[in-house]
Amino acid sequence: MRRTVLVAIVLLLFVVGGALVDLWPRFRRSRVPDRFGFGTPATREEIRQADTDVTPDGRGLPHDSGTVSQGESVYKLRCAGCHGATGTEGPFDRLVGREPGDSFDFGRDPNFLAKRTIGNYWPYATTLYDYINRAMPFDAPGSLSSNEVYSVVAYLLYRNQIIPGNAVVSDRTLPLVRMPARGRFVVDNRQGGRSIR
Repeated sequence: MRRTVLVAIVLLLFVVGGALVDLWPRFRRSRVPDRFGFGTPATREEIRQADTDVTPDGRGLPHDSGTVSQGESVYKLRCAGCHGATGTEGPFDRLVGREPGDSFDFGRDPNFLAKRTIGNYWPYATTLYDYINRAMPFDAPGSLSSNEVYSVVAYLLYRNQIIPGNAVVSDRTLPLVRMPARGRFVVDNRQGGRSIR
């Protein structure tokens, strides 16, 4: 009895497999439909709300500003729980720290990745705005106003000894901030093809 069932199953697999082999060329030629019949086109307003990225040259920054003192208050309330009271303790990523003489031990220190901070690794200050705006605070990403984001950015740049304590960070001034690690990155300007650096 068992042998008969096993033979029947093997025959069934051959029949089904043969049918699939016969159908495969037709399946491959089938066209993907122009529309799937669900969803709606995004409105200009929906696209505008989702278009929050900021480029290194500052395109995408909202017209607003913030100060170091405002940023200190926001940091204590919304950031210190994850990054420590001064940005150096954690438990999550350290945000504050410069290498003596901006030595940038990228290639010589295998533990450097654990020590990356805004002051010794990030090449563009605008990236700081972009990241905080979209991903922070961890428990409520995107909940900070543009003034609060600018203020936290100002505070963190100040704590990393990049800007003075009386600086006002805005859509005009932030792209002008020269980060210590700016010259330590190689720009990938390949236009396509097989270009290897």
